Parts: sequence; C-alpha cells; structure tokens
Amino acid sequence: MGKMVMEIVALLLSISGWVLISSTLPTDYWKVSSVDGTVITTATFWSNLWKTCVTDSTGISNCKDFPSMLALDAYIQVCRGLMISGVCLGFFGAILALVGMKCTKIGGSETTKARITCLSGLHFILSGVCSLATCSLYAHRITSEFFDPLFVAQKFELGAALFIGWAGSVLCFLGGSIFCFSMTEGFSMREYTYTGVTSFMKTQSKNGKSPVSSEKGAADQGYSVRQFGRNAYV
Repeated sequence: MGKMVMEIVALLLSISGWVLISSTLPTDYWKVSSVDGTVITTATFWSNLWKTCVTDSTGISNCKDFPSMLALDAYIQVCRGLMISGVCLGFFGAILALVGMKCTKIGGSETTKARITCLSGLHFILSGVCSLATCSLYAHRITSEFFDPLFVAQKFELGAALFIGWAGSVLCFLGGSIFCFSMTEGFSMREYTYTGVTSFMKTQSKNGKSPVSSEKGAADQGYSVRQFGRNAYV
C-alpha cells in the first residue's frame, strides 16, 4: 500500500512538471525589454523561441515570426531542440509510468513492472534535464548581455517562461527520483534454503522407517563405516 501511494505521488509530481515544461513552449514572455534607467517607456519588447513582439503604450502588440530557422542564433536553435526533446521524453515517461505502476493491471510481473517504472523515472529525469538546460542557457544569454558594458543594443530581463520551466524541471526531478527509488522494492532478493536433509527425513518417515532404525539395519548387515574405511583402497 505504501508503495502505491508513493508511486501516485511521483506520478502527480512528474505530470505536473511535464505540464509546466510543455506550457513554456507557447508562452510569450521568455525575455522582456528592460526599463532600467528609462524614465518614459513608449514600447515593450518581448520574445520567445518562435517570435519577437513589441507592445506600444496603448496595449497593441505587433509580432513577427522568426523568418528563417538557419539564420537564427545558435542558442535559440539549441533551446528549441532541448525543449521539444523534454516534452517528448515526459510524454513517453507518463505512458510508461501508467503501465508500470502497481495500481494498474497491465505490465506483466512485479519485476517487469518495476523495471518499467524505473524506465519512466529516467524519462522524467531526462525531461527535467532538458528543460533545466534550456532555461539556464537562455537565461545566461540574457544576463551576459545585460551586464556587458559594451553591449549597446536593447537589453532584456528574464521572462516568466524561464521560471515556469525551472519549476517544471524540479518537479520532474522529484517525480522521476521517486519512481527510481520505488524500483528497489521490486527487485527483492529471494531467500534460498537447503532442504535436502528435511526432504530425506520426510522420505524416511513416509516409508515407515526412521533414520535411527535404518542405521541399525545397516549395522546388522555388517556394513560399518569403519570397515568400509579399511577396505576402501584395496
């Protein structure tokens, strides 16, 4: 019962983290223009992995999609690939988790279900790694430009999507770790005991002869261990 509760908690954490990671892809505010040192702000610039936009003082936004994938900066292409990989890994991890959990009736034996659960945990952990790397890389680019005194173009600050991605990464880490930890109970070692003497005793008792009577019968027939020892090498 305790393992089932632990797996349900891990599934909720992992699914919540995967949903947060998935929601960062369409989120607009990955970076927002900084107003540091500006008295009057007439427009706000913001962008994500797919487009760049500007919002004027009246609240009207004008967006423009990135025209060419090959002309993009390398870090944006890397962030796109990592985020899509994280979403796909989380999706397959959720399917494997539903198959490997003890509360489901599919997946096979307990050992097989434990292995599937561990595999789903690894998928969620890798999904969190992809999201964490993406948000950290994007944030590093923003902060390096912001604190560079030689950078004279428009400076940006961290957007809400980065914090959502970091939160989703933490949840995926926690859920995947719990799944992998719960695997240890599925691989419990079987205890093997030698039952040869017990089976021999049961066999003798079924035949109506006790071990003591068998030894006396062997002695009456003239077979002794000591005599057998003297004639063993003749």
